[in-house]
Amino acid sequence: MSALHLTLGSASPRRRDLLARLGLEPDAVAPADIDETPRDGELPRDYAIRMADEKAAAISADSYVLAGDTVVAVGRRILPKTESEDEARRCLKLMSGRRHNVLSAITLRAPDGSARSRLSENVVRFKVLSDEEIASYLAGDEWRGKAGGYATQGAAEGLIQWIKGSHSSVMGLPLYETRALLKAAGFPIA
Repeated sequence: MSALHLTLGSASPRRRDLLARLGLEPDAVAPADIDETPRDGELPRDYAIRMADEKAAAISADSYVLAGDTVVAVGRRILPKTESEDEARRCLKLMSGRRHNVLSAITLRAPDGSARSRLSENVVRFKVLSDEEIASYLAGDEWRGKAGGYATQGAAEGLIQWIKGSHSSVMGLPLYETRALLKAAGFPIA
């Protein structure tokens, strides 16, 4: 069997670090440049899977391509990857004292073009956040470009009451699902 090569379809250092927890270093990193606008009426679960599939399909590589997307949703409402402090503040206020869903989808595309996807569904509950706690969190700049305006591996972890599901998935790469897809493709994983 020839050596298997893996391209990670993400520029996220967090996803690369998580992949390393499985003992894997991608042979290449090639983030996909696609339109990430949700479709009218698109449900969060469907959106997450579509984004992972489209990212994997958009990367031109003669290797296996692993791409993913993490979506934060309150009910049927998909929260943005926040680009402004006001946008992040609105997201945090919406999630304050409530449960929300974190959906992480991954797609592994083979060199022959075939693809398999997996979805990890998780529930996260923030404590009731005071205006001071939100301002303090926003001052740290961790929210920038993050789905729902937070990253659980940073200061926001101290604001989360509980997580039901996979911690790695909430961080951006569901390791159980990733391992299963890679193992099924023949990657040497213990």
